[in-house]
Amino acid sequence: MSERMEGIAELERQVAALPGVHATTIEKGELVAHAAREGLVALMTTLRDDPRFLFAQAMDICGVDWPERSERFDVVYNLLSVALNQRLRVIITTDEVTPVPSMCGVWPSATWWEREAWDLFGIVFSGQPDLRRILTDYGFEGHPMRKDFPLTGHVEVRYDEERKSVVYEPVKLVQDFRNFDFISPWEGITTLPGDEKVHEGREEEGRGE
Repeated sequence: MSERMEGIAELERQVAALPGVHATTIEKGELVAHAAREGLVALMTTLRDDPRFLFAQAMDICGVDWPERSERFDVVYNLLSVALNQRLRVIITTDEVTPVPSMCGVWPSATWWEREAWDLFGIVFSGQPDLRRILTDYGFEGHPMRKDFPLTGHVEVRYDEERKSVVYEPVKLVQDFRNFDFISPWEGITTLPGDEKVHEGREEEGRGE
């Protein structure tokens, strides 16, 4: 086992023993910990301050939608320890209404990530003082990264020259949906453009025989 993998294995042993951690795995050379919502702030504070971990940076907080599950969302925290040159991914689950404790008191930058997760997935963060949309526009309906979100959205935004203001209107499709079969072009096309004469030549040879 390499020195790096030995370090990850030791980190896994230490993280697995922390309160609130359900399970740990090593995926593609990085440690992943599955944890509970309850006590999440205490867990993350330990991961930030404990000299064994020193995960001083939250590099990313994002959501994953699994609509077939009762707790359909994963909330994924990607942490970095510059001091110890280690990475850790912490994953918790929640549903559409159960709030997740905000990490803005642990890492102030979490506000940006939590706003994005709220905007795109509708994940609620308790204790977040600035939970508002960050990527979609004011008045946008729904959360576009949910897998059951309609592909066309609900409203469109445009500037109305007569009203001299921005207006919101229901989406109007100018053409029907097109279905794509995603067949490889090498399988779906029997004759490439420009090759028609090859087939004509073969037909003439066949008639000559």
